[in-house]
Amino acid sequence: MSEYSMKSLKAGYSAVIIGASGGIGGAISAALKSDPNCFAAVPLSRSSHGFDITDEASMQRAAGALELGAYDLVICATGALTIDGVGPERSIRQISQTAMLAQFTLNAVGPALVLKHFAPLLARKDRTIFAFLSARVGSITDNALGGWISYRSSKAALNQIVRTGAIEIGRINPQSVVVSIHPGSVKTTLSDPFASGHERMEPADAAQGILGVLDGLQPSQTGRFFAYDGSAIPW
Repeated sequence: MSEYSMKSLKAGYSAVIIGASGGIGGAISAALKSDPNCFAAVPLSRSSHGFDITDEASMQRAAGALELGAYDLVICATGALTIDGVGPERSIRQISQTAMLAQFTLNAVGPALVLKHFAPLLARKDRTIFAFLSARVGSITDNALGGWISYRSSKAALNQIVRTGAIEIGRINPQSVVVSIHPGSVKTTLSDPFASGHERMEPADAAQGILGVLDGLQPSQTGRFFAYDGSAIPW
């Protein structure tokens, strides 16, 4: 399958991909680097660049090395379902303060700090996109199964962060789009332990779906939650 080419951004757009060493982040980075319309695609990750989503100082250093107002697309593709060997809870009895704080630190606080340090990098006069990988299980309305309290709650918190950030960024640049994106079930190390009986797509296909959705969004849709296939997900 051919790589996706972003058409709604200006010719020669620049992008930053946070979490570029992960399965989805790596696929997004590869797709953007192959896009002839993309002037620069800057990958950031802990393994290759010392960027740690749980360490604000590392975020500040990474953002400080980039030019303010020079980027049209920022994608935060970080997240974890199992942290320090602890997976999602199956019942209320399994709630752990330590595990829950770890989930919020990585899945909500980290992206909030990404918003803080990388929003100033966005162009202020052209169309811009700032997207965060979320998860459908973070939808409160869509929750019919229960379980996974810490992970669900951290992603719900992320969605509120995105919603609030979209309002503020929209005041600075009315052409901006700031959204949460559910990537679907993807063949990555995050989903491997929970993949039994579930069909999963390849990271490259997920990346093209995500980029296609972002490419088609309008400023009137900022602050919302979408799936990789373009469908809207309720909060």
